[in-house]
Amino acid sequence: MSARANSLLLGLAALIIAAPLILNPTGQFGGTDDAASEVVTSSHPAYEKWTGPLWQPSKEMEGLLFALQAAFGAGLLGYVIGRRHGRSGK
Repeated sequence: MSARANSLLLGLAALIIAAPLILNPTGQFGGTDDAASEVVTSSHPAYEKWTGPLWQPSKEMEGLLFALQAAFGAGLLGYVIGRRHGRSGK
């Protein structure tokens, strides 16, 4: 792929990432877990959880684990794409 195509794809990716922030700057960007909890609580106020987490990390640790999970996923995806690209060149 040419450098121009790479630059174009990188710019398009940046535009897709920035679009929600530009189009709705006052919007609330929360997680789906929180949204689902609010829906369940509003529709069934008497609902009680019947399970609990085995381990509850701190908020800082949650961020670190999420970042590690994302980095691992990105690395794995890059590895698979690289392997497939390498095989197609033979």
